[in-house]
Amino acid sequence: MRGRAPHGWRALPVAVIIACTVNTGCAAATPGGPGPSPTVPPSPSGTPSAVVPSNGTTAPSDGARRAGLIDVTTFLPDAVIDLRYATADNFVGVRLYPAGAKCLVHESMRVGLTTAAAILRERGERIVFWDCYRPHSVQVTMFEKVPNPAWVAAPGAYSRSHETGRSVDVTLTSGHGLVDMGTDFDAFTPQAAAHATSGVTAAQQANRARLRAAMAAGGLSAYAGEWWHFDGPGAGVQRAIVDVPVN
Repeated sequence: MRGRAPHGWRALPVAVIIACTVNTGCAAATPGGPGPSPTVPPSPSGTPSAVVPSNGTTAPSDGARRAGLIDVTTFLPDAVIDLRYATADNFVGVRLYPAGAKCLVHESMRVGLTTAAAILRERGERIVFWDCYRPHSVQVTMFEKVPNPAWVAAPGAYSRSHETGRSVDVTLTSGHGLVDMGTDFDAFTPQAAAHATSGVTAAQQANRARLRAAMAAGGLSAYAGEWWHFDGPGAGVQRAIVDVPVN
């Protein structure tokens, strides 16, 4: 379930609602460089290869900065950014993010992701980011398309997980293309479970385990229902709704 709250989450009083439109700019809110874009060759497994849209050098919006969001490529310049919701190649079938969308994460994710990336880099692998911060309004659209909380978290009166930039959807790439994990992103099948064995080869299970181990070393926990989803510290805490531009 994208945006699911991990065990142990707690609610906080609403202190701020950052209300900006995703496609335009920030409205008033109450208080509260990257290297060249690499191209990844096709994966031997046949999984669609990762591509890296141009991120440009524009800083995050004022609303994003107030929410503590930072661009992943500012501290992981070799990260591969393939935001599926910035294209029509997703389960909704339409583009949900505007042109120039960035992979934004909460600043508390910096150390953990840096640690994970360093471990994987030693093996000649890089992290591919499929989704990062997700505006609340996009979560609403997703749930309208797939109103099944087993797969898509029901939007509520608070933001958590992706909606606060404290969860990411990722995979790995090597010099030969995407690492074979057994399913594509947002595969609504039993094989998508992090520890699935039926229909998932031993090699694919080992690849998932290697990703989990690196992320765990950085303090990010795997969500059992989706092998690609990882939660950072505080991902399950209910916070004021965050709906700021991703570009």
